[in-house]
Amino acid sequence: MTTSGLALRSLLEDRSPDHAGAEIEISLTRVTVPPLLPDQILVRVEATPINPSDLGLLFGPVDPRNLVAGANEHGPTLRASVPRTLLPALAQRVGQALSVGNEGAGTVIDAGTDPEARALVGRTVALFGGGMYAEHRVARVRDALVLAEGTPARDGASAFVNPLTALSMIEVLRREKRAALVHTAAASSLGQMLVKLCKAEGIPLVNIVRSPAQVALLRELGAEHVLDSSAPSFQAELIAAMKTTGATLAFDAIGGGKLAGQILFAMETACVSTMTSFGRYGSPTHKQIYVYGALDLGPTEIPRAVGLAWSVSGFLLTYFLETLAPEDVARMRTRVATELTTTFASHYAETLSLREMLDPTKVASYVKKGTGAKVLVDPTR
Repeated sequence: MTTSGLALRSLLEDRSPDHAGAEIEISLTRVTVPPLLPDQILVRVEATPINPSDLGLLFGPVDPRNLVAGANEHGPTLRASVPRTLLPALAQRVGQALSVGNEGAGTVIDAGTDPEARALVGRTVALFGGGMYAEHRVARVRDALVLAEGTPARDGASAFVNPLTALSMIEVLRREKRAALVHTAAASSLGQMLVKLCKAEGIPLVNIVRSPAQVALLRELGAEHVLDSSAPSFQAELIAAMKTTGATLAFDAIGGGKLAGQILFAMETACVSTMTSFGRYGSPTHKQIYVYGALDLGPTEIPRAVGLAWSVSGFLLTYFLETLAPEDVARMRTRVATELTTTFASHYAETLSLREMLDPTKVASYVKKGTGAKVLVDPTR
């Protein structure tokens, strides 16, 4: 039996030789499911979150505030002009209707001929790898995380991006033989998971948030070192936390602005304080910041008073997972499945349909990326 369903697409069109007419269009289209291969399953998507990492692909280079509502035969659309200066960096995207949605969960409604695939019919599974903002998603059995019997799709919707990123941060700490970890935007869903993980593993964690309310939130979870970056005493408290924990590794979700530089300066100050003799180049202890988010799109500012033993580099979950042995990835996925409703539980402020995702009022709400404002999409609505 032929199955079809709606799927969200983000298309960058360059319709004129001088790029003057370039636009991005986000719309729904009807997709027919191809015949399944023996090891494939067909999943009815029932829950998929809107992560910050989804927004860049969804809206491309445009400011969501500039989107104009429209409609096609399948429902609402959103369109916006693309700044001409940005097109050279987007050349490979032109003309491609890209599927969006990194992760999600749902019920297996059909499968290929392999017994392992057939055994999953009726089970709830979580998936990662794109294309989840759709009514249906085809996947290979090996890519599905099978949820415990009775687990609703909502509980498995965010089983990959945040949990595996938090676990990967700890993997990096161990690989690099670091003593402690610093995390920014630490009141996020991912940040709360990291607090629980580090507490369970006995890893000192310095959490940087931006308000007293977020400090209280993490304190309730048992976090020991929680610093408010808006407080006048922030830099002094940051240096004290570096001295206490010995942290020389940070994961930064902010990206732009001065915070990464403040962290490096605090690390350097703490390291220099333990030196027994003067070093003209500062401390030889290497300090590392991995930028994994872009809450601030401005330049990253690093002051000169951070010595010469430091690095700032990007971090992407998918790239990091490719460096791990298959058994290590399997170990991490098993832990997520086991602790899905405890350590890795996610909470949502609102649930939208696919069509509601294209409502400008809803867009304005879910692009804010605020603490406690995570949005879930249910394509069956």
